[in-house]
Amino acid sequence: MVEKKEEDNQQEEIKEPDSENIENEEDNNDSQENTDTEETSEDENTEEDSLEKEIETLKEEKIRLLAEMENLRKRFEREKVETIKFGSINLARDILSPGDNLERALDALPEDENHSESIKNLIDGLKMVLKEYKSTLEKHGVKKIETLNQKFDHQAMMEVENNEVEEGTVVQEVQSGYTMHDRLLRAAMVGVSKKPVAKTEEPKEEREEDNPENESKEKS
Repeated sequence: MVEKKEEDNQQEEIKEPDSENIENEEDNNDSQENTDTEETSEDENTEEDSLEKEIETLKEEKIRLLAEMENLRKRFEREKVETIKFGSINLARDILSPGDNLERALDALPEDENHSESIKNLIDGLKMVLKEYKSTLEKHGVKKIETLNQKFDHQAMMEVENNEVEEGTVVQEVQSGYTMHDRLLRAAMVGVSKKPVAKTEEPKEEREEDNPENESKEKS
């Protein structure tokens, strides 16, 4: 009987769970779950940060792209306007020479001379052509530069002694200058005034020595 009781006690001891072990296992499980939760939250935060950075980068690229497109649009509009305004600048520059020759020919004709009726009609016709020529130039933005009696700011061809005006003033125009829509089309060729060079007087002694009359008086 005693042996049977001992066996029953042993069975009871085996069947009863260890409470301390159970508590330790539960604590380990809770700590593992907490660790997994923390790692998951850190991963989520890292992913959110990377997505936010990517969004900011995309926004900056979009703003930069829009700014470049706006600059290209403005540049295209500016080039379009300049092409319309200055597309014929080479043609305008080339047709200035025939106008110069026509103007020189009319200026060379003597006004006081009595011409025949046909010559007078020819001169009047050439003046009308020159007037229409200048009007056409102005219509397309080509204007003559006024140079006479202005301060020198052109291409100087010569210096002219003139004591009546301030030095550096344009007193003669060799070739007219023109602008096209405020852009220089052709520089004017002008003559600029300068002060006359003062002649130095010879010393009185030198003049007396060079005078032959003085020599004859000394001999006599």
